[in-house]
Amino acid sequence: MVLERLSLAVPEHVLLVAGTNGKGSSVAMLDALLGAAGYRVGAYTSPHLLRYNERIAVAGVPVSDEQIVAAFERVESVRDDLPLTYFEYGTLAAMVVFSKLGLDVWVLEIGLGGRLDACNAVEPSASLITNIALDHCDWLGDDVETIAVEKAGVMRRGVATVFGSRDVPRSLIAHAKQTGARLALPGRDFDYEADGDGGWRWTGQSVSLTGLAMPGLRGEFQLGNAAAVLKLLEVAGFEKVLHRDLLNRVLPAVTLAGRLQTMRVAGADWLLDVAHNPAGATVLADALSALPEAGATWAIIGALDDKDVEGIVRPLDRFVDHWIAATAESRRAIDADELGRRISNACNRPCRIADSLHDAMQYARRNAEKNDRILLTGSFFLIGPALRNLALYSRPES
Repeated sequence: MVLERLSLAVPEHVLLVAGTNGKGSSVAMLDALLGAAGYRVGAYTSPHLLRYNERIAVAGVPVSDEQIVAAFERVESVRDDLPLTYFEYGTLAAMVVFSKLGLDVWVLEIGLGGRLDACNAVEPSASLITNIALDHCDWLGDDVETIAVEKAGVMRRGVATVFGSRDVPRSLIAHAKQTGARLALPGRDFDYEADGDGGWRWTGQSVSLTGLAMPGLRGEFQLGNAAAVLKLLEVAGFEKVLHRDLLNRVLPAVTLAGRLQTMRVAGADWLLDVAHNPAGATVLADALSALPEAGATWAIIGALDDKDVEGIVRPLDRFVDHWIAATAESRRAIDADELGRRISNACNRPCRIADSLHDAMQYARRNAEKNDRILLTGSFFLIGPALRNLALYSRPES
């Protein structure tokens, strides 16, 4: 095993974060809270939006090209003839970087499932499963109960696993009993609620907190993510982080690109969200319903070929006035022509086909009126290139 050959120094605290949606937000909150409490934290996430370096961050800052190249060289030096996948290479490289720096905590985001993910090769001190919904069905199964077993692969005997959603699959509870993992559930082992005064309260096993400021990450669902993060910190032994002053200083300041991100660029209002499965699209639809009323909504969407396009666009359709299909920047992307056809069939109305993402964005910008908004969604591989385009649009002409 390549990991064994690397002989890495693994810290006492390794936190695995699995689930269908909300993993990136949860990692961002964990990273910020632990860092503010004085811990040196390494966070490994996927996929990236703009640069590969985003996947391997220390104290919230992506590491350098030189550090990543050196880590890959170290992995290659011990691999011999053992084949490694793209994700296995990346995960091992992140661990090499973190080990060399002697960090206090590793926070590792599970990229796919849990049982078979490369991050699961490391023994966690605690883990979090944010929620479970349909996604990656070709790999994980076509129903929630089956997918739950794959996600539950992060569980270990005697080790705490927090589940963040109030909708708990039966198979998840059964797997915890079978493996002997300590499963913490909302409503039973911790709880949370908005307090009616613009804040919220949280109750854990030994700590209760009131007067908490809302998370800075937008969307009502982020309250559930934050509550599960606090429980993970509690079961992992980081009680000193669970203080109202620290939480109120840090959580409202946490941001994450591509998660209900709003921008005013080139005379238009843009809303970017990486919703890439039906559950994520439903959350996005709920967020749209809670936002201030706008004029028309121009929705530019791209998706990968393993995604449930119809399940993504149907919850959003009542908020969208104009659909525009674009090809995402991936070899696995659905071609814009095919994507547009599927959107039209699902929504029973026309969908414009764009020659490129740039053309789609320029078309929407030219035709959007003063109070309109332009939504970009469907894939990390659309949002990343869209952010690059917006950076170019915002530059002053020379």
